[in-house]
Formats: sequence, structure tokens, C-alpha cells
Amino acid sequence: MSTAITDEINAVESVKKQIESRLGSQKYKVWFENSTSFELCGNSLKIEVPNLFTANWIESRFSDEIAEALKEVTGNGGSVSFTIDPAISGHQRKARTGKSPGTKQKRNINTVVRKPKKNAGNGLKLSLDTFVVGSSNELAYNAARAVINDDKNSFNPLFIHGGYGVGKTHLLQGICNAVCQRRPQTNWLYLSAEDFANQFVLALKTRKLEAFRRRMRKTDLLAIDDIHFLASKPGTQEEFLHTFNTIDLAGKQVVMVSDAHPKQIGQISEKLVSRFVSGMVVKIGIPDYKTRCQICRQYMRRHNKELSEVVISYVAETVKTNVRELEGAMLKIFAFASLQNSRITVAMAREALIDHLARTDPIVHISDIESAVSGFFNINPSDLHSSKKNRTVSLARHFSMYLARKHTNMSSSEVGRFMGGKNHATVLMAYKKIEQSLKSNKPFNWKSSAGNRLVKACTILNELEETIRR
Repeated sequence: MSTAITDEINAVESVKKQIESRLGSQKYKVWFENSTSFELCGNSLKIEVPNLFTANWIESRFSDEIAEALKEVTGNGGSVSFTIDPAISGHQRKARTGKSPGTKQKRNINTVVRKPKKNAGNGLKLSLDTFVVGSSNELAYNAARAVINDDKNSFNPLFIHGGYGVGKTHLLQGICNAVCQRRPQTNWLYLSAEDFANQFVLALKTRKLEAFRRRMRKTDLLAIDDIHFLASKPGTQEEFLHTFNTIDLAGKQVVMVSDAHPKQIGQISEKLVSRFVSGMVVKIGIPDYKTRCQICRQYMRRHNKELSEVVISYVAETVKTNVRELEGAMLKIFAFASLQNSRITVAMAREALIDHLARTDPIVHISDIESAVSGFFNINPSDLHSSKKNRTVSLARHFSMYLARKHTNMSSSEVGRFMGGKNHATVLMAYKKIEQSLKSNKPFNWKSSAGNRLVKACTILNELEETIRR
């Protein structure tokens, strides 16, 4: 084995140890030890996981710790990406520094998935059969069914938005799979907005723009995940606008999902916003208690597990944020029971979720923060997502980022995307700026409709936190 390969393997092991030291042995053992494989190429870390759920879970909860560990080892930080390899499940894979002749090709999470020609219905993982319908998502579900049942352009576009982990991607993939089953001749295309942007840039560089446009525009159904990724990318926005118009004029369907309402994304052209709101815009909210119980039961059936109704009731009453948190809590309970080799009771479930509850309770949502901050600084909520940089809006945005990092489980990258496509570093800088201001209780001054205001940092924070907890 060459020295370079040996050094790279040692670097991977160092990254693993750094992650374990930040998360603790128990969390590392449950989420990383037997369900991930690491590959380090320069400053780029690739994490292979057995399924999309694990990728989403690790990325949404441990991305900061992984980034810190990578920076500690490489000295300069670097990029982190996830790929899915079902073969990883159930045993520990060795870290690889290159592809061997027998290496299996893995699918990137954001890869375009086209309709299979002879094996309809097997294109995407999530289906409507496993989508739990409740009061918080019933309207979105019915709109999705209308698109599936009617190929005459019922709502165009259908724009679904909501917070993290409430089932937007599930519904989007469910639409694609259901359309494929109901109308096998349909030519559909599912991809993330990030992948659309990357393919567009690649087409420009390789002078294959016409081929890219044919592939994107000659579809009966175009499904775009995380459309808010197009924020602050004017060139890609213009290309997507032409793509949308071409599909719409042909009487075909576009469905999109986003973390925010079109008018609240920020740094999106007015033409695109106008097109987004010209169809059906529907929100998916946080599931109610009854729906949360049903989600728990379905999780048990899907994973062939058993849980008493008393424990299900406890989990549903305790974890109220979103579907992702709820399924994560269930996974943690079953993992904890397996490690302890004990029967699952309410007391054991409470013990298993003690860290989880400390992080999610009391419940504060990004929408609560947005409402409190915009009200306090007397600005429009959409200003927080915009590119405006005047003193009032910038101060409000900084406090929003600070509160989101402090009171929600959103990563810096997620907060940045919500705040109009800002990057990870911008959020960290805003957090540190407010943190330093709080330590010295620095006074801030800004203009409001009532004139100039001068308020100390701690007073601002106390008033905002009191508002979001009401």
C-alpha cells in the first residue's frame, strides 16, 4: 500500500474520531459505526449511507459537527457530500481511497430519475401509499391527487411549501410514482433545483445547451425539489423561467416544493415569483396529534416493529415538530432498546429521548421567529428573505439567524437557505456578531415608523424570545 493511500486512510480515521468526540460514543455508534462509510479525497469528504432517510437525518442534525471534524483534520475545512449504497446496511465498510474494478456504482441523492420504460413505478423510493394524511397536509394531498388523476393541467404549477421534515419531498415523489403507474406513457422528470443548476452550468461549459433544454422541456411532468435553491442565481432562474414557460405552453405539468412561500424565498426574480403563484400554492403544516400517532404506527409496520399504544401516545404527545423528528425519535427508541436488550416502556422511551427532547422542547418554529422579528423591527417578513442590506433589515436578519440557531434544530446551511439563500458562513458570522453584542450588551440603533430607536442587545433578545414562546 502506497504512502499516499495510507495517509488518506489515517485521515479518514481521524475524521471519524473527531466526529465521535463531538457527538459522544452512543450517538456515533447508532448513526455512524455500522451505517456509514467514509471516503476522503483532498478536502472533500464523501459519506456513504444505506438509504435516503439516514442521509437526511445525519445531514440535518450532525452537519455542523461533521464540518468541524473535517476542518480539524484538514486544517482548511472542505465539502461534505452523501451518496447512497444499500450494501452498507448491516455491516461496517472499510474506507476506500479509490474505486476498485468491482466497485458498485452508487446513485447521488440529487440524481435525475426518469420514468422506467418497461418497469413503471419503480423510479423513486417514496409513494403516496405510505403518506399519512391529516389536517395539516390534506389540502396538499388532494391537490397532488388532482394532478395525478387529471392530465389536463389542473394546477400549473402546483407549488407545495412548508417547514423541514413535514413530507414535501415524500408528496413530490409520490406524485411521480403515481403518475407513472396511472399513465405509464407519461414522460416525467424528477430532480432537485441544485441538480438543475449543476446540469445547466455543465451544459454551458460543454456546449450541450440544446441537449439539456430538450431533456428538461420535452416532459409531460417536471417535478423540482427544493426550488428555493435557485435564490441568488439569476442566470439559472432565467433558464428555468424559459423551461417553465415552454412546458406550460405545451399544456404539461410542473410541480415544485420549497421551504418557503414563493414571495418569501428572497432573491428570486419577480417574473418567477409571478409564475409560481399563478397556479396552486399550498402549505404543509406540522402534523397534529392524531396524525402523529398514525405516523408512528406506520413506521412500526414499515420496519416490522412492535410498540404499545401507550408508548405511541407518549411519543406523539412529546415530539410535535415534524415527521422527520417523529421518525427519528422512533428510530432512536428502537435502537436504544436493542442496545439495552430491554422491553420498550414509557420510562425507557423517555430515557432514550432525553437528549432529543432537550433539543426540541420547548418547540420554536422558524415561522414563529420570522413573525416575532419582523413585528419587533416593523418590517415585512419577506424582507428577511430578500437581498436588502439597510441597517434595520440587516439587524433583523442577524437576530433571526441567531434565534434560529439557538432555538431550532436547523443547521446553519438550512437557516441560510431559509433567509434568502445565504450561505453557511453568513449565518455563523451573524450568530457570532449577536453573541458578542449580547456579552457586552451593546446598544443597537435603527429607524422605525415611530422614528429612531436605541435598544440594548439583551433587551431586544428578551423581547423577541418572550414573543416566540407565547
